[in-house]
Amino acid sequence: ARYPRLDTVLMVEETIKNHDGEFRKKRLWEILPKKIMYQTFSLILDYLIVSRKISVDSQGKIGWIFYPDDVEQRLKKTHLFWKGNGR
Repeated sequence: ARYPRLDTVLMVEETIKNHDGEFRKKRLWEILPKKIMYQTFSLILDYLIVSRKISVDSQGKIGWIFYPDDVEQRLKKTHLFWKGNGR
């Protein structure tokens, strides 16, 4: 099996970030700065979904959901935590 190089994965990540939620899979593949095989592109998307960096909405549009800086800021806000019944 062949696996994509890191620069290829980063290129796909950057393209998704720049076009967050605009395109479906095929159109996103078509606008990549460098052409890659569709199978390689699909493998990269599978990896990004499993690693929780992207999501696909009900219309099939791909969006970037990985914002680690925002998570750190939100975790500092104690009013956002749910205070349950002691569990």
